[in-house]
Amino acid sequence: MNQAPPLDTDCEQQTDCKPLKIGNVEIGFPVVQAALSGYSDLPMRVIARRHGATYSVCEVMLDQFLLSLTKRQKTKHFLDIADEEHPVGGQLMGAEPEQFSLGAMKLVEAGFDIIDVNFGCPVKKVLGRCRGGFHLSQPSVAIDILKRTRDIVPPEIPVTVKMRRGIDDSPEARDQFFEILDGAMAAGLSAATVHGRTVAQRYIGPSRWEFLREVTQHVHSGFKILGSGDLFSAEDCLAMIRQTGVDGVTVARGAIGNPWIFEQARRLAKGESLPPPPTLAEQAAVMREHFKLCEQTYTVERAPLLMRKFCIKYSQNHPDYENVRLAFPKLKTREDFESALATHYAEDRPGRYIPRQLHGSQEEG
Repeated sequence: MNQAPPLDTDCEQQTDCKPLKIGNVEIGFPVVQAALSGYSDLPMRVIARRHGATYSVCEVMLDQFLLSLTKRQKTKHFLDIADEEHPVGGQLMGAEPEQFSLGAMKLVEAGFDIIDVNFGCPVKKVLGRCRGGFHLSQPSVAIDILKRTRDIVPPEIPVTVKMRRGIDDSPEARDQFFEILDGAMAAGLSAATVHGRTVAQRYIGPSRWEFLREVTQHVHSGFKILGSGDLFSAEDCLAMIRQTGVDGVTVARGAIGNPWIFEQARRLAKGESLPPPPTLAEQAAVMREHFKLCEQTYTVERAPLLMRKFCIKYSQNHPDYENVRLAFPKLKTREDFESALATHYAEDRPGRYIPRQLHGSQEEG
């Protein structure tokens, strides 16, 4: 049986995680599901919710896309929200302040409980179009976007912002970060999620958690800071809260194919031992649950293709991952999916904790 990762004894004693509240929205346990481009759709969010996530954020959407969105079957799922997943956040990014705020209203109309502004995406094509992390290099435009968004969104709905610690590691970038953060507080935003890497870093090198400590000491009381970056285990989540003083953490890559991380964090926060990793039967049950949600959201025909990437990620929990993962890239039907499970998950054996080196570079929203 695979052993659990080494347990940080301080983390085990972390039993006083304070319930998270963003604006007037009660979140609860402060380990939540981050926005992930191409991943954090309704099925993934619901699965996370059923496994202990108290809040999740949808995959980031462009303001232009939101304003042109129709109710056609192929696109309507972007604004779908399940009754059981509230509270849920809607995240958007764009370039022009006026269009940005109008996009925010589309998310409000869809029923999202919190509106999150993305100033963190480090993807080159996004930066090249003056979106996402690019805004960290132009504080005046960034603050204008935040003000307009806060002004147009009804006051009872919190507005938050996702940031990286700067466009790069220069002193100027640091000053720009704090200028935008101060502008967010002045504009009436309720929280900021801060990733400990710069935009230039993308996903290379460690997330600088010590920067998060500086941020928590900088903001005024009542403005919440959520930490992000290198959260691949339940221990990581509680360690970040303990070491940096953030009010909560958003799990991104560490939750893809691993919704159990939320309940594991809850157990550790109560002072309980880390549970064993999910068995193969438990993994197969969640994969089937996820597949069914995907069929309901996207149609039976599209579900197998969309589930490929998720199944590959779930297979990382299997002790024979290198072979099991090969069963999923060419899924075309529900029968293909069930055949793969029959081949690799029929015998109920112990699973494993996902090795840190397997966590890839999926784009965080």
